[in-house]
Amino acid sequence: MTANVSDAAPDAWADAIDRSRTVAVVGTGTMGQGIAQVALVAGHPVRLYDSVPGRAEEAVTALAARLDRLVEKGRMDRAAREDAVARLYAAADLTELADAALVVEAIVERLDVKRQLFAELEKIVGDDTVLATNTSSLSVTAIAGGLRLPGRFVGLHFFNPAPLLPLVEVVSGFATDASAATRAYETAKGWGKTPVRCADTPGFVVNRIARPFYAEALRVYEEGVADPATIDAALRECGGFRMGPFELTDLIGQDVNEAVTRSVWDSFHQDPRFTPSLAQRRLVESARLGRKSGHGWFPYGPDAAAPAPHTAPPAAPPASVVVQGELYQAAPLAGLFQEAGVVVDFEEDAVPGYPGWIELPSGTRLFLADGTAADDAEMPVVHFDLALDYRTCERIVLAPAVTVDDRSLQEAIGLFQAAGKKVSVIRDVPGMIVARTVAMLADFALDAAARGVADADDIDTAMRLGVNYPRGPLAWAAELGVDWVLETLSNLHEEYPTGRYAPSQALRRRVAAEQAARDGAERQAAGEGVAS
Repeated sequence: MTANVSDAAPDAWADAIDRSRTVAVVGTGTMGQGIAQVALVAGHPVRLYDSVPGRAEEAVTALAARLDRLVEKGRMDRAAREDAVARLYAAADLTELADAALVVEAIVERLDVKRQLFAELEKIVGDDTVLATNTSSLSVTAIAGGLRLPGRFVGLHFFNPAPLLPLVEVVSGFATDASAATRAYETAKGWGKTPVRCADTPGFVVNRIARPFYAEALRVYEEGVADPATIDAALRECGGFRMGPFELTDLIGQDVNEAVTRSVWDSFHQDPRFTPSLAQRRLVESARLGRKSGHGWFPYGPDAAAPAPHTAPPAAPPASVVVQGELYQAAPLAGLFQEAGVVVDFEEDAVPGYPGWIELPSGTRLFLADGTAADDAEMPVVHFDLALDYRTCERIVLAPAVTVDDRSLQEAIGLFQAAGKKVSVIRDVPGMIVARTVAMLADFALDAAARGVADADDIDTAMRLGVNYPRGPLAWAAELGVDWVLETLSNLHEEYPTGRYAPSQALRRRVAAEQAARDGAERQAAGEGVAS
């Protein structure tokens, strides 16, 4: 999916746009004003244009007020503010943008409207002007399709609020010249942003790879496994995410989030991995759009109670447990139990290379979620969810099989409470909450990298900065092991044979490559041993 770029671009596009050159922004809504502020503070003359008469003048006034607030907070001195305001202009007509070195569009998300705008701009600006769209959901290639010089057209996708969030996705359409993308990249970097390069694919990097963060939570909710507050708490207090998906979509706007999900799904020809949620559709249809409407998944307002996750009441821990085999990423738990005064006996007779378990005095076994259902086990089993860091996480989520009696469940709850964790108990579901979400994010990221959407470093950077993930999904896959990701998704695919959880070819190839490397290292070590 790597962008098809030309080598015939003008040399003038190689470097960042000089601060003396004008940057024009078309569209004066929240994003347009934010982008204009970024360019203005960086030192450019900035012209604002809006098709609605008077809007550009209002935006100039609003931006001046924003800069006043920066001065009041000590983030900008008065002289710099006065200099910036002197470089800010409202344009009454598109022709006033003729000398701009960069024009960034931030208007309504309609392909026909954007194409018409850029067709008009191309008649006005010079051939060396970089034209950019801030679209988050439309094809950069399609917007540029009717241009005389599509090679100078790029996507510059800022994140809201643009002055605060560092990430900018620099999107190359099918016809974008490499040097035009480089100039846009270097300009954004010069503005103090962290740009990442990506190809023109539905959702670009962030909105493509982030879909499972919302989708898996909604799926768990639709299955009646847990309520939104508990799912949010699991991903936040166990998985380490800044916000849970329900509170985050309430902040974004349910209509906005659902529209992006549906756009990506449609663009991928209804690929089951991107299927929208019926529950979210019903929320939108009922006008419960989140914070902006006063009610979404949660109520908002002065009298609204804070969402409360299900948290188990105190329970007594067992006096001892047995750790059978290797716990791998859950290994810190054994030390936490010991520090809490629980006697831990270690047994090493589990199958090598396979995860072990924690056995309670009752004989019930505790396993890290692996995509299977606890109810499918031949003995009483309680699954515990994946954590970003078992030592520091605040909450542990448990899912008992129907065969687990209350005494054993209370032992499991008490064991984790003794280790200093809040405990939430949910109904058994394959992959639980955090594990299935992280496995899907990792697979989406591996697939995107393999398809040339962006390189691995840029993908992880985009997900950390664009949506505040605690760890890039590719770094997470490396930490957990791609074998674990493949096993978890393969088990989920067996439980839900719809194609939604089918592991990507990129993941399968990565696992095969790592296994071949291990086999080669073992053969080399064995050969060296014989030679010595």
